[in-house]
Amino acid sequence: MGKAKVKRTSTNIDMTAMCDVSFLLLTFFVLTATARQPEVLVVDTPSSSTPDQLPDDGLGIISVAEGKIFFAVKNPEVRELTLKNISQKYGVAFSAEEYEKFRRLEEFGVPVKNLRQLLSLPEDQQKKPEIQSGIPVDSTETVTNELYSWVQEARKATVEYNRSREGDKGFEDPGPMKVAIKAAAEEKYPTIHLIIETLRNQKQNKFSFVTGLRAKE
Repeated sequence: MGKAKVKRTSTNIDMTAMCDVSFLLLTFFVLTATARQPEVLVVDTPSSSTPDQLPDDGLGIISVAEGKIFFAVKNPEVRELTLKNISQKYGVAFSAEEYEKFRRLEEFGVPVKNLRQLLSLPEDQQKKPEIQSGIPVDSTETVTNELYSWVQEARKATVEYNRSREGDKGFEDPGPMKVAIKAAAEEKYPTIHLIIETLRNQKQNKFSFVTGLRAKE
């Protein structure tokens, strides 16, 4: 008696559908990705082995390199509220257009008296290093220490913003603004000391240092 032949099935797999899905996912990520904005103040940070990440919101970053100090507030809403506080404190009025431009200004490093001039420039001109001379800082708690004022008013603005969102569904108050110092590895100590004392003078005793991740040996 002859043996029954088992019908062989094809082992070929049609990958067309998988390719279509992969292409759709790639397209989605490309369209939704946010391009990293070029830094005005390029800071060559020291390396460390700590992989901790900074929060995406509720953060103020003080950058320092070549003796220049810059400040950045991550949240555009808090950024605008901070400028309103600074406007009242220093008696410098800003137009609605200038507030909108400041919302898009991720970091800056000019005295308050020169801020309107900076905002009047095209965005590509604003990013030129020679345009921004740095935020004034000293050992006092007065208006001459403008870094003190920016940090203080940003902290107040963060509290105000968080309170305004208490009624929003799913909102969880992240707490006070976190502060990070992004200093160049070769930056001189006196400038770093002034920044740290400025934070301590307003009882901001907890802050982070931004570093590059050291490669594993």
